[in-house]
Amino acid sequence: MPNPFHIAFPVDDLAAAREFYGGLLACPEGRSSDTWIDFDLYGHQIVAHYKAPVESADDAAHSNAVDGHDVPVPHFGVVLDWDQWQQLAERLKANKVEFVIEPYVRFEGETGEQATMFFLDPAGNALEFKAFKDMSQLFAK
Repeated sequence: MPNPFHIAFPVDDLAAAREFYGGLLACPEGRSSDTWIDFDLYGHQIVAHYKAPVESADDAAHSNAVDGHDVPVPHFGVVLDWDQWQQLAERLKANKVEFVIEPYVRFEGETGEQATMFFLDPAGNALEFKAFKDMSQLFAK
């Protein structure tokens, strides 16, 4: 695996983050405190930091059109192998997760063909999980 990434993101409820990332997504928990929790997201370190909710115009959701869908910006996630992606999609469906973009194959038959899905964590952070049958397509033009 290439070097793991680290990302920190705000959540407004650490218990909900623990249940979502540690429970539903099955991410092992690392270090934690009263204000943050480390999780192992497929070998990458993600950190949920508590931030009190703020209602302002700056918090408005933004999206960009990609392959006929409104992709939420910002977002983060992981590129999984094909079977892992399928298993995660089935687990999320079985747990009745509401998708921003339902699991599907994007750019089918084209350069960059990939399986993708988008959903939100309890704090409203957008997550994308994707997979390529051919990993050489990850950065293909």
